[in-house]
Amino acid sequence: MVREKEEEEEVKEESKESESTTTNPMQCWRGFVVGNYCHDVLIQDGHVIGESLGGAASFISNIFDGLSLPCSYISKVGPDFTYSVSHPPLLSSSSPFTTLFHAHLSPSLCPDHDRVLRRLRSSDPIYPSDLPSLPSPFDFGLSVGVAGEIIPDTLARMLDLCSLVFVDIQALIRTFDPIDGTVRHIPLKDTGFYHLLPRIRFLKASSEEAPFVNIEEARRYCCVVVTDGKDGCRIFWKDGELQIPSFPTDQIDPTGAGDSFLGGYVAGLVWGLAVPDAALLGNFFGSLTVAQIGIPKFNPRMFKKVKDELERMRHCVGSCERREIAADFRKSIEHEAFRASLIEADKLQRGEHGLDGQWDLSDSLQVMGQGDQQDSKSQQKLLFGSVYEVIRPAEDHDTSSTIALRSSRQ
Repeated sequence: MVREKEEEEEVKEESKESESTTTNPMQCWRGFVVGNYCHDVLIQDGHVIGESLGGAASFISNIFDGLSLPCSYISKVGPDFTYSVSHPPLLSSSSPFTTLFHAHLSPSLCPDHDRVLRRLRSSDPIYPSDLPSLPSPFDFGLSVGVAGEIIPDTLARMLDLCSLVFVDIQALIRTFDPIDGTVRHIPLKDTGFYHLLPRIRFLKASSEEAPFVNIEEARRYCCVVVTDGKDGCRIFWKDGELQIPSFPTDQIDPTGAGDSFLGGYVAGLVWGLAVPDAALLGNFFGSLTVAQIGIPKFNPRMFKKVKDELERMRHCVGSCERREIAADFRKSIEHEAFRASLIEADKLQRGEHGLDGQWDLSDSLQVMGQGDQQDSKSQQKLLFGSVYEVIRPAEDHDTSSTIALRSSRQ
C-alpha cells in the first residue's frame, strides 16, 4: 500500500512536469456533459454482487478527469445521494430519490443480451433552465441520459448552446415498464427527439439499440458509431463506414462500457485525433471498464502513458493547432502504432490489479454492518455472497444500509 501511494505521487509529479512543458489542447475547449448520476445494483442469479455509483456522467468524468479534460457537468440527484464526486450534482426539487437501477445478469432472464436493466426509481428530469449559458457557444456538449432525464426541450437547448453535440441514443429511445421498470427501446422516429436528428453531429448506439435507429438516414446528417462488445465498433458517415477492432478483456460487468467508450472517443477527438483513432481510444476504455465492477479504478501510470501517446500523436499527424472536431474519417498513418501503444498501456493497468485485470483482493476486507457509518467517499463497493435480499420494485428499501465488503484500497 505504501509503495502504491509513493508510485502514484511520482506519477502526479511527472504529469505536472509534462504539462508544464507542453500545451494541453484540451484546455482550449469548453464543453459540458448532461446526464444524471445513479445508484447501480448488480444482481446475478438472484444475489447482489455489487453496488456502485452509476450514470453516464460518472463513467465519462472518470476518463475526462484522468485525461485532463475540463468540463462542466449537469446532473440531478435526490437528497439520499451520499457519494462524494468531483463534479457536484444539482439537488432535485421534487424527487426524494436518486435514480436507482438494477442490472440482472442471469442468463435465464436475458439469454440474448448481457443483462436485463430495470429502473426502480428516478430523479427529476434535467430542464433547459438547468443548463449553463455563455455569451459565446460551448465547443461541444454530451447528451448522456440513462433514465429518461433528458427531455426534447433540453436537447434542443443543448443544440443551441453548443457548436456540436454528441448524443448517446439511449438518452432518446429508452422506455420503462410501469410495473417493474424494465428498460425497453422504441424507434427514434416515434420519439419527441426525431425532429432534432438533422442538428446532431455525432450519435452513439450499442448493437442492441441500433435496430431502433435508421442508420442509413442518420448517417446523412451525422457520424454514427455502433459499439458491439468484443467486435469493437463500426463507424458510419455519409460517404463510408469502417470497423475498428476491440481490445481483449474478460468481461465481469458490462455496465458503463458504452459510457466509457464515449468518454475515450470524445477525449481523443478533442486531443486532435482522427475519428478512427479516437474510436480506438474509445474501445480501449470500454474494454478496461467491463473488467471491473462499477466505476473502474484506473492506474495513474496507464493514464500518463495514454496522455504521452496522445501528445506524440498530436505532433506526428501535424495537429498542433486547434482543428474542427470529428472532421477526419481517415485512419492516420500512426493508427496501428497507436493501437500497439494502448496495448502497452493496458499492461500498466493490469499491473495495478493483477494479471487478469481484476481487483487484487488479497488485502484485508472490511465488513460493514447496518449500524456502521459507511464511507461516503467510496464510489464503489464490491459485494459478495448471498446475504443480500434483492430489492423488489414495490419495496421502499434503502440499499445504502446493506452489509458491504469493501477493499481497503478504496
